Amino acid sequence: MKVGIYGQFYHKDSGEYVTYLLKNLHHFGVEIFFEKKYYEIFTQKVTVTETYKTFESYNDLDESFDLFFSIGGDGTILRTITLVQDLNIPILGINTGRLGFLATIQKEEIKDAISKIISKEFTVIERSVLAVETSPTNEDILEMNFALNEVTVARKDTTSMITVKTHLNDEYLNSYWADGLIVATPTGSTGYSLSCGGPVITPNNNNFVLTPIAPHNLNARPLVIPDHTTIQLEVSGREDKHLISLDSRIATVDINSIITIKKAPFTVKLVELEGQSFLNTLRKKLLWGEDKRN
Repeated sequence: MKVGIYGQFYHKDSGEYVTYLLKNLHHFGVEIFFEKKYYEIFTQKVTVTETYKTFESYNDLDESFDLFFSIGGDGTILRTITLVQDLNIPILGINTGRLGFLATIQKEEIKDAISKIISKEFTVIERSVLAVETSPTNEDILEMNFALNEVTVARKDTTSMITVKTHLNDEYLNSYWADGLIVATPTGSTGYSLSCGGPVITPNNNNFVLTPIAPHNLNARPLVIPDHTTIQLEVSGREDKHLISLDSRIATVDINSIITIKKAPFTVKLVELEGQSFLNTLRKKLLWGEDKRN
């Protein structure tokens, strides 16, 4: 078995848990590769007796990897996806951050998680991904023009609203007067979109959701659409530029550029261990049902 390990930061006490992860992986004879920058951070904080192979980017990886460990929170998983991209390597998130909606394995559950992985007591869940094109072409998003959670257009350098002219499959939908517009996948429906009043969509749904950010036309509400829809956005406003974000990556785009968003030709694979489920995560992480009457 061959696995990759990636993290962004050294969280408090995470060295103890990563060391424990390595110990359990060694016990089963697993071949381990570290992302180079994380390996440098990790070895500055923790004494490592083994020498591990490293990788730096997507170009150093291939489909021979059986699994990818993301050490951190949900933001780290979103960064992990920029490494894995379309290689179909399943990702398992170990939560050393806060909420951990995607990173579902708590630090204390590492031993049990490894045992289940070795015993193949898990399911690989496919999550849909958004792909983005701009006209004229924006070089800042050309290489990584995809997002697992959401694509957001938003105002830049102004307190004034922007207007987001929106077409679905070439048919005019609406012009949102707002601070911005979120296009979210089912995975992203529990993120930024949810905080702006969007609905929760279970991951097995073939939908996207359009969620306006602080709309001035108050009858504009979140809209759920089929994920085979081609979405076209054109932003106008008082400034010459506006922002577009793809998960945690942000670029500046010229006003009146045409932004085309549609379902990417690949999916992201997330590991779901036996005993886990999206509904269980909803109850635990969003505290559904946390009421005296229950």
